[in-house]
Amino acid sequence: MVRVVIADGHFVIREGLKFILSKISDIQVVGEAATRASALQLILKQEYDVLLMDLQIPGAGGEFELLKDVRQQRPRAAVLVFSALPEKYYGIRALRSGAAGYLTKDCCSEDLVRAIRKVGAGGRYVSPALAEIMVQRLGDSHMQPHESLSTRELEVFLALASGKSSSEIARAMSLSIKTISTYRARILEKMNLKSSAELMQYAMRNELIEDSLPVSSSRAA
Repeated sequence: MVRVVIADGHFVIREGLKFILSKISDIQVVGEAATRASALQLILKQEYDVLLMDLQIPGAGGEFELLKDVRQQRPRAAVLVFSALPEKYYGIRALRSGAAGYLTKDCCSEDLVRAIRKVGAGGRYVSPALAEIMVQRLGDSHMQPHESLSTRELEVFLALASGKSSSEIARAMSLSIKTISTYRARILEKMNLKSSAELMQYAMRNELIEDSLPVSSSRAA
């Protein structure tokens, strides 16, 4: 029996997952959490095999903060990321941060069950599309400019590329406008670009913002 804890801020998503998994005889949902704080409390007291978590859970302080917390508190726990964020530029980062697998929320229920079983048994799960990206990167020694950005820099970059102002990003991430401006300058330097307009052109050219979502709330850099 694979015991699953669900950490997702959306009630409908949690209910949908529980409904799907209730029909699977070898998988049991043993707990659920709607925020980073409640998720951390739950994983410390609940015995489980797989944490099925959303990167954008409320109170996370950034996409990978809860994942980092879990890796520190329960280093042997299997974490399966279940996210609306595109895997083409979040999937590999999640795996590097300690996740055992990455699924997007538009996956089918069969893939969800397959992934839970795989990571619950101690393995790793990546979709065929993400596996192809990983293989391509292994054979390509040239790193694209945006791949040199840190996770927080990528978050700011995508927000800028989506047309958000520094003040909007600062409010969404609970940071000062000065801090966002510092990130912007660092991003432009790393990517050898000169303006936010060039950032937007780069993002559109590389299809990085076609599925982008609003910036999640964050606390500190």
